[in-house]
Amino acid sequence: MENENETEKTEGSGVDVLVVASKVKAYIKSVSGMNTSAAVMEVLSQRLRQITDQAIENAKREGRKTVMDRDFQ
Repeated sequence: MENENETEKTEGSGVDVLVVASKVKAYIKSVSGMNTSAAVMEVLSQRLRQITDQAIENAKREGRKTVMDRDFQ
């Protein structure tokens, strides 16, 4: 079983995976009964980076040094 405390890397890319693969796979399985391709983690991580970068910009625009939940909307 993978160690969830370690930073995971996408196979061959050297880019950090930002999601806990086992949790995502378990969620998809419980909601849909479907399996999850390993490639999903890289796509989710990239999308999470995009969303987070926008939230950072929103916080900066408001003159804050703290990213808050409202910055993700």
